[in-house]
Amino acid sequence: MERRKFIKTAALAGTAMIGLHQFARAWDNEPTIGAVMPVLFVGHGSPMNAIEQNKFNSTWKELGKNLPAPKAIMVVSAHWETVGTKVTAMAKPATIHDFGGFPKELHEAQYPAPGSPEFAKTTTELLSKWQVHEDHSWGLDHGTWSVLMPMYPEAKIPVYQMSLDVRKKPEEQFALAQDLYELRKRGVLIIGSGNIVHNLRMIKWDESSYDWAIAFNNTVKEHISKGGDFTPLIQYAQLENSKYAIPTAEHYLPLLYALGLKTKTDTVSFFNDVTTNGSIAMTGLLISGAQ
Repeated sequence: MERRKFIKTAALAGTAMIGLHQFARAWDNEPTIGAVMPVLFVGHGSPMNAIEQNKFNSTWKELGKNLPAPKAIMVVSAHWETVGTKVTAMAKPATIHDFGGFPKELHEAQYPAPGSPEFAKTTTELLSKWQVHEDHSWGLDHGTWSVLMPMYPEAKIPVYQMSLDVRKKPEEQFALAQDLYELRKRGVLIIGSGNIVHNLRMIKWDESSYDWAIAFNNTVKEHISKGGDFTPLIQYAQLENSKYAIPTAEHYLPLLYALGLKTKTDTVSFFNDVTTNGSIAMTGLLISGAQ
């Protein structure tokens, strides 16, 4: 596969920015005292979205402008899988270039946001029953900084990551996410970064998409829009077309972390709701409204 060609094509592909007017209107004033931070799932797609000008990162820029200012940001990235759950706890996380074959400009990109040892410690305490450990060796991978660079270009907000435990079942990861709710109340913006549909082996070099990719993306959105019971999404292997849409789970699982943090009073809106290059869904969602 010509990966660099894929990146260029994906970055130039068209997209729909659905729901932007909704969250802009929802947060056009300062958040009230006691307001609960929203939650995001972002379809991050190509790391080139960090530096190229396109409709995907234009949406992310608008998110950064319209969401309430977080005290810290915690990202669950598809690109950090570990044995056991870990959180980065260093004061100055490195910008990790966990890819190859891309333009020099991307390899030289830096996102020098401070870390948050304090919130990392708080996170391990909240998740004590899950035996979450602090990590001082990882940093910020491209699932994190390629999204945050457009969202918060000044890189002043503390950022830390939580890993995906390869041993945990989807049900356990969803349950773990539910125990993170206190972070929303303390001003932490939690972001799941992956893709609902992610199959690099079936990439196409035009802007058309496979019928199964569109159908699976729509199925997931329908279950999210219904609210309430997310069991079908947790047990995603039983959904039609899942074997094509989710050949490996790491890009899908961050969605479960976002959904695990949704309350009954939260609302959901979608953005960048499009599949591109045949088999990549860029769909993101904003969960907000809890007080």
